[in-house]
Amino acid sequence: MTEIFEALSGDPTAQAEKRLTALPGDFVHAPTGTFVEIDESQHFTSHRLTTLDLYPAGAPLAFDLEQYRDLCVRWAPRSDRYFASKAAVAFGPGGRQRQRAYHDALRDLATPPMGHPPVVRVPAPDRDGVAAYARVRQQLRSLIR
Repeated sequence: MTEIFEALSGDPTAQAEKRLTALPGDFVHAPTGTFVEIDESQHFTSHRLTTLDLYPAGAPLAFDLEQYRDLCVRWAPRSDRYFASKAAVAFGPGGRQRQRAYHDALRDLATPPMGHPPVVRVPAPDRDGVAAYARVRQQLRSLIR
């Protein structure tokens, strides 16, 4: 996580001074402890691609890493403009996208060592929830039984 944080130009002093709070997510399947994240277009940025490229080999993931890399390449020209000027703690002015990319990586890489199944990511860059669910329905059913 340190390598990812540094690659995103995070400020370690500002990060250490942050108030500790839970990192909210989209859904939790309570019986299995499986976290499910719905990723709209703002999750597919050049910063997110940076994080994905730094994932350790063999990291337990419940999503297709190559598909996510491809989506970042395809959507980054548009998504990199989303909240491009919004500041974020530990990432400074214009740092909201880098913060989002870091938080996504944190969820992905820290959840399994904490005793939970890997985070299930549902790509919905077009914001079509019905189509996104149709694409991952079988995968979700198999993962949360």
